[in-house]
Amino acid sequence: MELGTFSVSLAVKDIAASKLFYEKLGFAVFAGDQSQNWLIMKNGAHAIGLFQGMFDKNILTFNPGWNSEAQPLKQFTDVRELQRQLKNRGINMLSEADESSSGPASFVIVDPDGNTILFDQHV
Repeated sequence: MELGTFSVSLAVKDIAASKLFYEKLGFAVFAGDQSQNWLIMKNGAHAIGLFQGMFDKNILTFNPGWNSEAQPLKQFTDVRELQRQLKNRGINMLSEADESSSGPASFVIVDPDGNTILFDQHV
């Protein structure tokens, strides 16, 4: 099962302070808009998202259909297929993608320790 590109989406209190901190660790802004309180930062193949005021806790994020440079892949497992496979394995959905749709969609699950996992397809 190919889940897509992985990143950690951090719920930050002060996006400017967080940006400066992660820049000291070698991360650079890759995408986003600080005036809208969100940034995607990269250090090599490692990506993190900084999100101020958008959600309450950190989220593990998988992006089916993207490579590590946020470029579309020619072949990938669609988010709706991933959702079907996980449901068949007994994973409960917190929110679901519309299985009758195509293109961008997302679903959310929670692990046994309460960690939120977002599957967010943009293509």
